[in-house]
Amino acid sequence: MNLNKKGIKLPEVVHTPSRFRNPIGKYRLNRTNDCIACGKCVEICPCDVHIIRRGQVFVKNHYLCVGPDCPDPCYEACPVQALSLKRNPDFDALGDFRWPPDLLVSTWYMAEFGKTPSAGLEYKTGNSGGGFDKLRIIIKKNSGNDKLADDDVDISLDLNRRGDKAHKISIPVPFYGGGMSYGSVSVTTMLSRIKAAAALGTFCCTGEGGYPDELKPYDDHVITQVATGLFGVREETIQRVKIVEFKYAQGAKPGLGGHLLGSKVTPGVARMREAVEGYPLFSPFPFHSVYSVEDHKKHVDWIKAVNPQALVSIKVSTPTDVDMVAVGSYYAGAHIIHLDGSYGGTGAAPDIAKKNIAMPIEYAVPKVHRFLEEEGVRDKITVIASGGIRTPHDMAKIIALGADGICTGTADLVALECIRCHNCESGRGCARGIATTDLELMQLMNIEWGTQRVINLFLTWRKELINILKKLGMKSLTELVGRKDCLVHLDYMKNKAA
Repeated sequence: MNLNKKGIKLPEVVHTPSRFRNPIGKYRLNRTNDCIACGKCVEICPCDVHIIRRGQVFVKNHYLCVGPDCPDPCYEACPVQALSLKRNPDFDALGDFRWPPDLLVSTWYMAEFGKTPSAGLEYKTGNSGGGFDKLRIIIKKNSGNDKLADDDVDISLDLNRRGDKAHKISIPVPFYGGGMSYGSVSVTTMLSRIKAAAALGTFCCTGEGGYPDELKPYDDHVITQVATGLFGVREETIQRVKIVEFKYAQGAKPGLGGHLLGSKVTPGVARMREAVEGYPLFSPFPFHSVYSVEDHKKHVDWIKAVNPQALVSIKVSTPTDVDMVAVGSYYAGAHIIHLDGSYGGTGAAPDIAKKNIAMPIEYAVPKVHRFLEEEGVRDKITVIASGGIRTPHDMAKIIALGADGICTGTADLVALECIRCHNCESGRGCARGIATTDLELMQLMNIEWGTQRVINLFLTWRKELINILKKLGMKSLTELVGRKDCLVHLDYMKNKAA
């Protein structure tokens, strides 16, 4: 740990390489028998791709090669032309439009090294053709402040703005981990995320699958979720934590409840959810006890009666009247309104829901921000956004649109080397041992490795967000909230954007 100028403990970046023998990179180098082991490639390579061992030269780290972006390419400098470069077909087979290969591999790089790639990979945007990928942050000439130290830029976030008797919680980074329930992911995945959140001084949500005993040492950094299935919800678990989240809907499948296939309902999952092993579990939509703001307030009052100091977060999707939902949540007594857009969710959500229902988050957030301002309560509630936020640049964009902070999800799993194969719903579908409850597949990952990978990723995000604010000449994240003038859409771009 190290202390910044504000006295906040920050974990250290620790090099945490891939758990697999041959990490996937963008390029592959081929060395022929013409190689004379002169060591020229080892000498000039800035990326530690080549090594000499026992008088022979080998390509040790194909995945670190930046290819044509290298300032002094080894395959051109080789005196006998023994090296050749080609694009890796495995790389091109990865991902999807929202998480293209460059974004996946650059996220793995950040999780390994705790810094952004210097070259060779696009790490700021995806290839969806819309949403965040069409927005750019405007960096005006001479607007930055390079003299500012990182510690002089405040990116902390207050989660309780009501001024009531609930916990006064401020987190040093403007993000926390979203809900991934026991059953949808393994306990190893849950612990990796929650231990990382604890190290970073923030929070991580349990999701709707109950509160496994393994999480209890981290109570002060856990958000427990109350969803429509009420799996594992007890007064004891509500009393353990500082933040309770009601999940009324999620952006990836609004209008649909949760569905956990029977193959993922292992004995441990069944015990936690008080269900039957091997049988599928459904969470209804909606809460059948909530059809008005008055009903909603009864829910919030229930939590406050059980745990008077708990902050209450309301997670909703983004229907067209999401602004009315947000202001209703404020008057019901909530501290946080969590807007979950349609780009998020794992590979388990059905395509018909992900592609056709709910408002994109970049439309919902400014609508909510503006309406809360008009109601005069914008500074009394914390607006958290989620759903397809993949990079620190996405985070800066959604804050400029009106959010106070974000909730992370898929990015955490990508740090753990998710390849976006979209088999999350299957008991043995996750080849990386992340979204699984299968005892054999869970052995592919250990908690210490996973924790450090998530820490490394989010320390990189923190650094990048601070750099963006410095370029904008801002000393505090609050200066960026609602600053749509700091953004431009590529279809209407007239100024140079970053």
